[in-house]
Amino acid sequence: MTSLRFVFWFLIISFSAFAQKDYKLWLQYDKMQNAVIASEYKKNLQGIVSLGSSETSKIALAELETGISNMLGNKPEIRSVINGENNLIVGSQAALNSDLKKVLVSDFDKINNEGFIIKSISLKNKNQIVITGKNDVGVLYGVYSFLRLIETNKSLRNLNIADSPKINLRVLNHWDNLDRTVERGYAGFSLWNWQKLPDFIDQRYIDYARANASIGINGTVLTNVNANALILTPQYLEKVEALANVFRPYGIKVYLTARFSAPIEIGGLKTADPKEVAVANWWKEKAKEIYKRIPDFGGFLVKANSEGQPGPQNYGRDHVDGANMLADAVAPFGGVIMWRAFVYSEHDANDRAKQAYSEFQPYDGKFKENVIVQVKNGAIDFQPREPFHPLFGAMKKTPMMMEFQITQEYLGFSTHLVYLPKLFQEVLEADTYQKGKGATVAKVIDGSLSSQKLTGIAGVSNIGNDLNWTGHPFAQANWYGFGRLAWDPYLDSEMIADEWLRSTFSNNENFVKPVKEMMITSREAVVNYMTPLGLHHIMDTGHHYGPGPWVSDLSRPEWNPTYYHKADKNGIGFDRSKTGTNATAQYATEVADIFDNTETCPEIDLLWFHHLSWDYKLKNGQTLWNGMALKYQEGVNQVQQMQNIWNKTEKYIDNERFKEVQMLLKIQYKEAKWWRDACLLYFQQYSGKELPAGVEQPTQTLEYFKSLKFPFAPGN
Repeated sequence: MTSLRFVFWFLIISFSAFAQKDYKLWLQYDKMQNAVIASEYKKNLQGIVSLGSSETSKIALAELETGISNMLGNKPEIRSVINGENNLIVGSQAALNSDLKKVLVSDFDKINNEGFIIKSISLKNKNQIVITGKNDVGVLYGVYSFLRLIETNKSLRNLNIADSPKINLRVLNHWDNLDRTVERGYAGFSLWNWQKLPDFIDQRYIDYARANASIGINGTVLTNVNANALILTPQYLEKVEALANVFRPYGIKVYLTARFSAPIEIGGLKTADPKEVAVANWWKEKAKEIYKRIPDFGGFLVKANSEGQPGPQNYGRDHVDGANMLADAVAPFGGVIMWRAFVYSEHDANDRAKQAYSEFQPYDGKFKENVIVQVKNGAIDFQPREPFHPLFGAMKKTPMMMEFQITQEYLGFSTHLVYLPKLFQEVLEADTYQKGKGATVAKVIDGSLSSQKLTGIAGVSNIGNDLNWTGHPFAQANWYGFGRLAWDPYLDSEMIADEWLRSTFSNNENFVKPVKEMMITSREAVVNYMTPLGLHHIMDTGHHYGPGPWVSDLSRPEWNPTYYHKADKNGIGFDRSKTGTNATAQYATEVADIFDNTETCPEIDLLWFHHLSWDYKLKNGQTLWNGMALKYQEGVNQVQQMQNIWNKTEKYIDNERFKEVQMLLKIQYKEAKWWRDACLLYFQQYSGKELPAGVEQPTQTLEYFKSLKFPFAPGN
């Protein structure tokens, strides 16, 4: 790379350092307030020795220069050779000299190809810190991890870190359309300005790559799963190539969604039947065309025969036929097919929660080795709380990819503060019992449970072109937390919250401790004021904004909230036990036995699995009606407490973000009360009971709430 180009990269990174705080995400690199710790850092970081020459190496060096200069107030000397002591030595295994390789020889056995080593060493009796990995991208991950240590005021003494991602594919799914609208997007328009690409490279593309690399995300699906075949035409592939060129030095591959009917729509064929030779050949030629432009293209994500999308079933074929045909097309180039298992049929009146398992589990072991089945965390659709999907652990011969939703489609959009890593951790820690006790969902998706080599985790992006990227300052934590858990699904969400707060706002304990507690309780608050005790999918029609438990007139039964809560004079809840739809039978026996029995079923899932009388006694002695009403009130109270906590943080952070979150919490509090009042008034028609003491009386009528319409709610 020419020196001019290096300056270009340095300016790019420096630009972000001086951008507004909302824009800088967790890469704030603010000047350190603690003089004692800053002095220790300066002592240990007197010079930087960069041993690499690739674009990635130059990005890593520029990131270190910017981060250290901003945080410590002085620019470290950049040295071409290891001179003196207290250097930060940065370079891949191949770039290290023989002395460094000898010191670190056993450490490289502890990491995989994307891993990194950060280690304090003595070299010729002089103290040094080394950041290395088996390749330059691994080194870049190490650089971001090292800068995080400084951002969070961790000690740099006696460092001995060897860290590797536990999952291969760590991917963001953008549900972005070619017209720049974003399905279920609540943070503005799409980042991808297709009209200006390929020649105009927006600064945001580079900063997007920086942010993702800093948390170990290594893939991005640029387009909506409800796909448009035009993305596969030369006009758009040229634009995709331009993005791939930006992302490549950051270790990020691009993926595209493949519309199954593309051979008809843009290929001139009369069929998209996967068994037709002409169709298979069309996809093979299309793959060659893409890989000629983008040699490291990741592959395709496919939504087929779901919610009106075309697929192999249109031609009497099955998911295996469709996925394997596409897998053959990308296999010569090392590509993968991520085939979504989100399916439910309007012709199956039984139980929507059972359908994905019933359709996919019989295909176990029949997919090609470069196919990974992408499964939502729960069996319905990204609800505030769902039991883990029964497919996890049940397909022992098939790679399984977790799909989480980072964007808050069912959790108050970008106006509600909901810390989702708490939800993610709950799912990852769930025990499937598919190979005995301890067979957690995390072990399924990292491949360790069934010795899978291809592993993956996807997050439906919450990113748009809003100044702060995600619409809510705290929604940034959900992007951040997803990346950290994608790297290591065994991390603790509280530790991640601590990390994010310190990197994004302040290291002051008087700020971090209460705000972290607020984050950790925020997910339970939203469950309480929206869908307590296992209620689910009672959001209003289409836009999923606000309550709509009364909706019952949609053409497909499973689109109606009344389908899910089944409230009547006898009680409430969906009976999925062995006396109902027997959905519990899709789990391992140990899990099914727990869910089947009301005595052992966790109360957080009670109404997911059981239809119970309004007078059913909960474990705290309250009737179901009283307990449910008190949960709704508890959720409202929790939001009020969040407001109280936040109002005390003003002196610790910048005024802009303080006021922004303060205003958003006011909206959340108002809407939490809306949820409580609308749902309780509706369900009260069936229970015929008064609200218990401690629950505020609604100030509006049920008819008022039912009259509210939101035709222009975002994200549709």
